[in-house]
Amino acid sequence: METVQSIRAVIETGGKQYEVSPGSVIRVEKLEVSDDEIFETDKVLLIRTPEQTLVGTPYVTGAKVVAKIRQHGRSEKIIVFKFKPKKRYMRKKGHRQPFTELQIEQIIVPQ
Repeated sequence: METVQSIRAVIETGGKQYEVSPGSVIRVEKLEVSDDEIFETDKVLLIRTPEQTLVGTPYVTGAKVVAKIRQHGRSEKIIVFKFKPKKRYMRKKGHRQPFTELQIEQIIVPQ
């Protein structure tokens, strides 16, 4: 198992892909875990080290990313406005998307 600062990985969570490295902080779709817990995912699509690049089909076998939950929250409000001209139809609605903030602790590379 190799854990080096220059390692980068692409992980999948919440239907989206994120490029991460040890120490980075990312916001993902809300996860059902509490604050200060450890979150591990094996849905690693790609790992890049200075020596090699591992591409999964679809995931890299034996690879894992370990992250710590920093906080849960809701993002800024966006306004959803529907309008139909000449029909006097207007609807205004706000939405705040929940998120989980992760701090990447380490990326475990298979041998």
